Amino acid sequence: MSSTIKKVEITYNSINASNTFTNGDIVSGQVSVEAAKDCQISSFYIKFKGKADVFWTETYGQNTYSYHAKDKYFSVRQYFIRDPNSKDDQKSLIAHQSGETYSNVVPPGIHVYPFSFQFPLQNIPSTFKGADGKIVYLLEAVLSRSMKMDSKESTMINFVEKGDLNPVPGLMEPQHETMDKKMKLFTSGTVAMDVNLEKSGFFQGEGLKVKAFIKNDSSREIKPKYCIYRKHSFFARGRRRVHTKDLIKEVGRPIPPKASENVTQVIAIPQDVEPSILNCSIIKVEHRLRVYLDVKYASDPEIKFDIIILPAHQVPAVATAPTAASDFGIGPFGSYGNPNPPVWGFGPQQPPPAYQPAGPPPPYGAHGMYPPLNEFDHKY
Repeated sequence: MSSTIKKVEITYNSINASNTFTNGDIVSGQVSVEAAKDCQISSFYIKFKGKADVFWTETYGQNTYSYHAKDKYFSVRQYFIRDPNSKDDQKSLIAHQSGETYSNVVPPGIHVYPFSFQFPLQNIPSTFKGADGKIVYLLEAVLSRSMKMDSKESTMINFVEKGDLNPVPGLMEPQHETMDKKMKLFTSGTVAMDVNLEKSGFFQGEGLKVKAFIKNDSSREIKPKYCIYRKHSFFARGRRRVHTKDLIKEVGRPIPPKASENVTQVIAIPQDVEPSILNCSIIKVEHRLRVYLDVKYASDPEIKFDIIILPAHQVPAVATAPTAASDFGIGPFGSYGNPNPPVWGFGPQQPPPAYQPAGPPPPYGAHGMYPPLNEFDHKY
């Protein structure tokens, strides 16, 4: 910050204990500007935006290649002080409590500028951060003065999409798979399993019940094992970058040779596991359940199920306006604020022209695969 503008700070009002927002929620707050002396401002605005961004590099021999892609969901500005030469829509200019526009001459002291935005009702993905990409929603304040560097400040907002705006077919449909395998080398006989899941979609904190009939006609004891793992996929320039991570591993009771048993395993999905993301064109977060039989001296027979992790049930949030007019009233040195600024954003009748619903990522076959620098599909 310059010696004249000592601080630009953004604060927003939390609407629930987890400090998360969802579709249609209102983000209201204020931008505080601390000036050390009189100064003239060319323009001053706050921007509300959402975007996805992917970037990674690959090195082959002496050559390094960069892969970058981005997807913009929305971008809306509210001007407190507007450059007269700007071509932006005049309706985005905010007035203070008296109905007058803010002065571009700011005296010394702390000055408060309230704002209010609304998250779009359309289908947009949840906040995400991974090794090679991120999905972010943020507020950014920019104060410009003639012949000076801009003073900027930004703050992130945690967004979790409403599941009913991104319906995934088959969430409540049961899943069923079978397999049998003949043992070789040091283990003789066969093993077989018939595995059932009650459904495909599970909430954070929910128990995932696995029912299986396991037939052990081999010469050795076997153990059923269970693994829920996560896969992050990033897409750019026709390429795909993948990272996988085991989240939960559990072991069932051993099944002796020449025996058959019905087994049930309930796997508790952690409350803090990240939800699946299937509605972003350049980032995909998937979850799978791997059920396999641990057989000594033999490759493990396995079955894999695609599962969807959904955000936990939440009480609908009610957007809260500033609780007291004094928060935005007459401030130090005659600074004014509007306790009820207009809400700028995305109402149901006027969707933003900048927003285009993101389609699903292209099929994996449409993207080239590079040498396995990390863990890839062949492992899982």
